[in-house]
Parts: sequence; C-alpha cells; structure tokens
Amino acid sequence: MSGLAQVETGSRVQEKASSRRWLILALGLAAQTASCAFLYGLPFLVPAMRAADGLTLAEAGTVVAAPSIGLLLTLIAWGAAADRYGERLIMALGLGASGLLLVYAALWNHPIGLLFGVFFVAGACTASVNAASGRVVMGWFSKSERGIAMGIRQTAQPLGVGVAAVGLPPLAARWGFQAAMLLPAALAIVVALLVAVFVQDPPRPPRPAAGAEKPPSPYRKPWLWRVHGASALLVVPQFTVSAFAPVYLVSQQQWSPSQAGVFLAVAQVLGALGRLGSGWWSDRVGSRLRPMRHLAVASCVVMLLVAVGDATWLWLVLAALVLAAVITVADNGLGFTASAELAGVAWSGRAMGTQNTAQNIAGALTPPLLGLLIGDTRYALAFCVVAVFPALAIAAVPVRAERELEHH
Repeated sequence: MSGLAQVETGSRVQEKASSRRWLILALGLAAQTASCAFLYGLPFLVPAMRAADGLTLAEAGTVVAAPSIGLLLTLIAWGAAADRYGERLIMALGLGASGLLLVYAALWNHPIGLLFGVFFVAGACTASVNAASGRVVMGWFSKSERGIAMGIRQTAQPLGVGVAAVGLPPLAARWGFQAAMLLPAALAIVVALLVAVFVQDPPRPPRPAAGAEKPPSPYRKPWLWRVHGASALLVVPQFTVSAFAPVYLVSQQQWSPSQAGVFLAVAQVLGALGRLGSGWWSDRVGSRLRPMRHLAVASCVVMLLVAVGDATWLWLVLAALVLAAVITVADNGLGFTASAELAGVAWSGRAMGTQNTAQNIAGALTPPLLGLLIGDTRYALAFCVVAVFPALAIAAVPVRAERELEHH
C-alpha cells in the first residue's frame, strides 16, 4: 500500500471532521489563480510595453516568456521542497516572494535585461504554487472526493486568464504597463498572507528515523512515466485549440477579431466546466486513468472532426472546435491527481512537479512547430497530425496501474 493510501486511512476521521478543508481548497485555488494572472497576464501588456519602451515584438515576446522559463526550470525542485517542508510554507514563501518581485518591477524603470531577470525569478518563485497547492488539496480530500476537488483547483487557469484580461489592459492604458503589474503583485501578496494564516498542512506519516530506509522511488516502475508521457501528449490538442482557433476563425472563416475573442472566452468557460465534470466522473467510477483514456479517444476523434469540418461545412468545424475546447482540457486534473496517487505521499510533490514540467514543455513546443506545419492554409492537415498525439496517449495511459495499487 502506498504512503498516500496509508495516510488516507488514518486521517479520514480527521479529514471529515475538518471544516477547514473547503477553505484550504479555496485558498489553493486562489493561490493558483494569482499565479496564473501573472504568468498568463503578461501577453495582455505587450502593446503597452512596446509603446512605453519602444521594444520590438521579439523583445517584448522575450520578456513575456521569462516567467514561464523560470517556472519550467523549478517545478520539480519546488515539488521536492513541498514533500520535505510542507505545503503552507512553500506556497506562502514562493507566492509572497513573487509578489514582492512584481512590486519591484512595477515601481521603478528597468532596462529590458533586468526586467527579464525579475520576471524570470518571479516565475521561478510562483512555480511553488503548482505542486504545493495540488498536494495540499490531495492531502485533505479522500479518494472519493479528490477528483472534483482537483477539478475545482484546475479552474484556476481560466480564472487567472479572466482576471488578467479584465484588469490589466485598462490599468496599463491609464498608468502604464509597469503600474499594471501591481494587480498580480497585490493578488500574490494578499493570497500568500492568507495561505500563511489559514492553510494547514494535511496529516502525513512520520519521517524515517536517521539511518532508516526511506520510501523507495515510485519511478522504479513505468507507471508514472507513462502518466506523464500521456499527459504531455494530450496537451498538444489543448494548445492547438487555444493557440490556433482564434487565428483560424479570422484568417480562414473571415470572422472579426472581436468575434474570435468572444469564442475564446466562451471556450475558457466551457473548458473550466469540462475540468469539473471529468473530476466528478473520476470520483464516481473510482478511477482517474480510465476516464483519462476515454478522453484521449474523444480528443483524437474531435480533432479529426475539426479537420473534416475545415474541409467541408462551417457548422461542423464550429461545433467540433467547441467540443475540442471542452474535451482537450478535461484530462488535466486527472493526470495530475493520478500522478500524486501513484507516487504516494512522500513523493507526490515531485511527481506533480514532473507532471507539470512535461506538460509545459509540450505546450511550449506545440505553437511554433504546428505553426510551421500550418503555414498559411494547411489547417486540415495540421488537425489530422494533432489527432495522432491523443491516439498515442490511449496506449500510454497505464489503466492497470490503479488496480495493482489497490492490491498492494
């Protein structure tokens, strides 16, 4: 039996009696939302950034990429820190440090090199939230509730994008892009303080005594590697839809940018509902990986429908894109939760950090490589190629791993 399962049995009474677990879930969601408002909010500031400092598009894009690079390089390290020192400390420390760095970026003028460095370190600090917020939710909710709880937490990305989209452009238009950074800075600092005061680390087994044998690495078996690989493959259609649906509608279907923007906003809302639905589904069937495999099948089919719609009827491509916006994001929480459950409590932070790292690498590579394939008009071909990735994920998802875990 894994460490996570051992703790779950011993702490179930405490967990059910604790009225704070929903507050802890809300704070985990708030922490992840504050992180996403910064990470995904910078692109909304590119026009103001270029107007203020005369940056080229390439220079502004480099600055915008800085926090994502910092996050990518530190996810696993923060996960290991959460495993060792606890979730509350790691979330509060990383998010608070990120907020203070953004205050520094907002209140003084900086050359582009220094601004890149500040955003890089701030992104590295805010990476602490990814594994730690997932780990604290995992610890306070039983297996029968964990899917919906993690689904709620996974809505942080569209919430963060929404906060940034609503708040940052008007602030930048009135006071400049640097002053606009005070919004994500304030969110990070306030939430960090709330986490420090109200979050309680979940029960965990005692640390091994000096000289005692430590829990073995769950990576000795292929299960976790397959979950990470399948999740990375399933990110490709997700980023295809989010990156190329708007430009496809404008360039190929002659929609206005505002119409395409409304489509993207509706897709974000539907995608958030899809994450909740998949979490609820996994709780009902008592499995994360069986629904994940079903969603891989659906993702493959829906991307092929998008390709067929592009070559035939407008109504079909629009319906398929809406379905794709829901289906392609619905597996995120399942893979994240499965990684932690298969890893056990002693390794869950590192497992979730590795899971996020694999997904972020796949997500970063998808737009530029797929853009080369699309060129100007080869959208149908590109959508067919993208359908190959979830098809590979179908075979990669280790459904039998959950059954073997239950028997141990």
